[in-house]
Amino acid sequence: MTDDLNLDKGGAPRQTTEQGYETLTTQQGVAVSDDQNHLKAGERGPMLMEDFHFREKMFHFDHERIPERVVHARGYGAHGYFELTDDCSDVSMAHILTNVGEKTPAFVRFSTVAGNKGSPDLARDVRGFAVKLYTQEGNWDIVGNNIPVFFIQDAIKFPDLIHSAKQEPDRGFPQAQTAHDNFWDFVSLSPESMNMIMWIMSDRTIPRSFRFMEGFGVHTFKLVNSEGKPTFVKFHWKPKQGLQSVVWNEALKLNGADPDFHRRDLWDSIQSGDYPEWELGLQLFDEEFAEKFDFDVLDATKIIPEELVPIRKVGRLVLDRVVDNFFAETEQVAFCTQNIVPGVDFTNDPLLQGRNFSYLDTQLKRLGSPNFTHIPVNAPKCPFRNFQQDGHMAMHNPKGRANYEPNSWGTEDGGPREDPKRGFKSVPEEIEGQKLRVRPERFADHYSQARQFYISQAEIEQKHIGDALTFELSKVETPAIRERMVSHLRNIDEDLAKTVANGLGIDLPKAAPPARKPITDLPASDPLSIVKNAPNSFKGRKLGIFVTDGADAGQLDALKKAVEAAGGMTELVAPKVGGVKLSDGKMMPAKQKIDGGPSVLYDAVALLISEAGADKLKKDAPTRDFIADAFAHLKFIGYTPAAMPLMEKAGIADSLDQGCVKLDGASDAKNFVDLLPRLRVWDREMKVDVDA
Repeated sequence: MTDDLNLDKGGAPRQTTEQGYETLTTQQGVAVSDDQNHLKAGERGPMLMEDFHFREKMFHFDHERIPERVVHARGYGAHGYFELTDDCSDVSMAHILTNVGEKTPAFVRFSTVAGNKGSPDLARDVRGFAVKLYTQEGNWDIVGNNIPVFFIQDAIKFPDLIHSAKQEPDRGFPQAQTAHDNFWDFVSLSPESMNMIMWIMSDRTIPRSFRFMEGFGVHTFKLVNSEGKPTFVKFHWKPKQGLQSVVWNEALKLNGADPDFHRRDLWDSIQSGDYPEWELGLQLFDEEFAEKFDFDVLDATKIIPEELVPIRKVGRLVLDRVVDNFFAETEQVAFCTQNIVPGVDFTNDPLLQGRNFSYLDTQLKRLGSPNFTHIPVNAPKCPFRNFQQDGHMAMHNPKGRANYEPNSWGTEDGGPREDPKRGFKSVPEEIEGQKLRVRPERFADHYSQARQFYISQAEIEQKHIGDALTFELSKVETPAIRERMVSHLRNIDEDLAKTVANGLGIDLPKAAPPARKPITDLPASDPLSIVKNAPNSFKGRKLGIFVTDGADAGQLDALKKAVEAAGGMTELVAPKVGGVKLSDGKMMPAKQKIDGGPSVLYDAVALLISEAGADKLKKDAPTRDFIADAFAHLKFIGYTPAAMPLMEKAGIADSLDQGCVKLDGASDAKNFVDLLPRLRVWDREMKVDVDA
C-alpha cells in the first residue's frame, strides 16, 4: 500500500530522482531528462521542432505576465478573517452582519494608485484598501482607499483623471508621482477635486505602513434589514495599531533604501505573529438626515464628519496569513464593487455606478476570460451553481444534461433555480425624471469641506500640506497652471494660499470664482488629523540600535527588554553584518550593515557606541547619514556619551533637544523607551527646515 504522503494531487505515486528530489515534469506530467539543453540536430546543429519540453517552457515564459492593472498596479495582499462583534440585524439581514462571533475568511490587497508595478512603495499617493469577504452568501468586496473622498464626482471623468496623473504620454515620465503639468492642469480645471487635493497633499499619502492607515468604502451604500428597510451607510476600517505617516524627505530616502518597505513590513509583521487588525465602523443615517445635510451624500468628494454621525464599531478584521504565491493570489485577485450580498445595496452615487461597470470589464481584460472567478482566490467559499459554461480557462462546467433554465428535467438533473426568499433583491425605489447629463446643484460646493479638512489639521500637518503643494507645483513648468491652482487655494484658506504663492515666488492671484458660495464656518473635526489621533504607543514599531565593538552588553539587553515590554521590536545595525563583540566578550550578530540599514527603516534609533567604535567611524559617511537623517526626520535618539564625536560629525551636537536622550547606563533605557510612544519630536521640524 502506497503511503498517502507520497501521492500527488491526482492520487498517483510521486516520482522522485535517485537523490530524493521530486522529479521535474512537463505540464502534462512527463518526466524531464535534461533541463539544461534544447534538442538539436547534432552537437552544434539547429533546434528540432519536436522538442516539446523547450516549446512548452518558453511558451509559458512568454505568456507568464498578464497586463498589469491600469491603476493600483503595485499592490500587496494577505489573508485573514472578519469577526462580527456587534449584531447589526437592526439595519442589515446580511449573514456576515448578524452572527456575532462568526469568523468570515477575508483577503485584503493594499496598493498605490498611480505607479506601475515596479514603482516604489513610498510614492506620495492614495493607497487602495480592498477587502474581499468570503461570506456564506457569496463574496462581498469593499473596494476602497485610505482616504474617504475622491477626486471626481462622475465616473465619466475617471479616464481623464488617471491619464493626467500617469506618465505624460509623449515622454513616458514621471511615474508614481503627480508633480507634473498634466495632473495639476487637470485638477486646477476641476474644482470638484479640491477636497481630495487637501487629503493627498497631507501626510495621509505617505503612510509609515499599511498597518498604520485607515480604510474607507468612499461611497454611500445602503444596508437593508429583514423587513426591507434601507439605511444609508459609509464603511470605515480603523487600525488598532493607530495612525502613523513619515515625513517627505524620509519617504524619498526610504524609496532608495528599500522600495519594498511597505511590503516587507506587512510580511514581517504577519510572519512574526504581530497580526495587523482593524475595526469595522459604520456611519449609519436615514433619508431625513441625508436631505438636511449640507452636501449630497451621493457626492464621493464629500465626507460626513464623525461628530455629525458617530461611527458604530461592529467587527474586526485580522490579517494572519501571508500568501503562498504572490502571482496566484495578490496579482490575480479580482475585486469588483458590484460584488455585494443580500442585506447590502447600492446608491445612485454616479462614481459608484460607473465603477460597477468598469471593474468587471477590467477583470475580463486583465485575466483573459469571464472565468476569472474560477481562480481560487476569486472563487466563493460557499456553494455556488449556475449555467455559465465553457470559455477560456473554464475549470468547471455544469454537470448533467441541462445547461439552460427554465427546463423540465426535475430536481436531480435540472440544475439550480432562483430562490425568491433567499435571493438578492434590490431595494425598491421610485425613479422618475428626464434623461439628462447634469449634476445635482448640491454637488457644486467644492471648497467648504476642503477648508474643513485643512483647519482640522494640527499646525505641523498644515505646514506639511503647504510644503507638499509648494513642492508639487514647483515641478509644474507652466506658470498659468501654478497660478490657477493657487487661485483655488484662496477659497480654502488665505494663509495657505499665501504660503504656497510665497514658496513659488509668485504674486497672489485672484480667487477662483466658486460655482457655489463656500461655507466658511464648518467646525474643525479632530478625527481628520493623524497627529491629533496619534496612538501613544510603540506597539508594532521598531527601534534601530546601532552597535559597535565594545558596546555595553547590559545596556543593549535593557533596551531590548524595555522595547519588548512596550510591544515594539528591535533590530541591530553594525559596521559589519557579522556583528560585534560586546563588553562581556559575546558576539552579537547584526541584522543590517550600516550602509544597508539607514535610520529611515526605523521609528526611533539608539546609538550604543564605544569610544573605540566611535574612533573608527569618524570618517564613515553612512554613519553620519544614519544620525543626521534620524535627527532631521524628527525621531527620538538615544546615545551613549561615546557617540558624541559622531553626532558632531553629523552636525547635530549643538542642536540636541528633548528627543535626544543620553544613555549612561542600563537604567536609562526605560526612560528613553518611555518617550518612544510619541513617535516624533514635532517641535524639532521648525529648527531643521529653512522654510519653517
